[in-house]
Amino acid sequence: MRRSRRTQGGDEGEVDMTPMLDIVFIMLIFFIVTATFLDETGVDLTQPPPPPDDINTPPSNNPAITVYVDNRDNCAVDGRSTGCDRVILAVERLLAEKPNAAVILRMDEQASHKNLIMLKDGLDQGGLATKIEIIRKTG
Repeated sequence: MRRSRRTQGGDEGEVDMTPMLDIVFIMLIFFIVTATFLDETGVDLTQPPPPPDDINTPPSNNPAITVYVDNRDNCAVDGRSTGCDRVILAVERLLAEKPNAAVILRMDEQASHKNLIMLKDGLDQGGLATKIEIIRKTG
């Protein structure tokens, strides 16, 4: 039997896509199986519970060192203005004077996220446990 040609000028061939799909699925499975996933730790942003309402509670003997970053990314350590790149040195100097002091990192909600991460990482690398407090403007 003779085939009739519908178009003038040549044969139309069909491309079988099955082998290409097989290769794509094999590559997909290979990359899924060989992929490694990193377990990255995040920054703990939970705020401490509010203090009890009991007025007769004695004050804590452990002093605290407060690091404050305002909405314009200006840093201060215990009320003294300092450059954000020098905060860790200032905290270490104050820890020499107040050995078991807690470090509280207070950030304005409009402060740069970069400063939060830089300060938290720097304090953590120095072995200093810190609490983070985000200050929200009301009104």
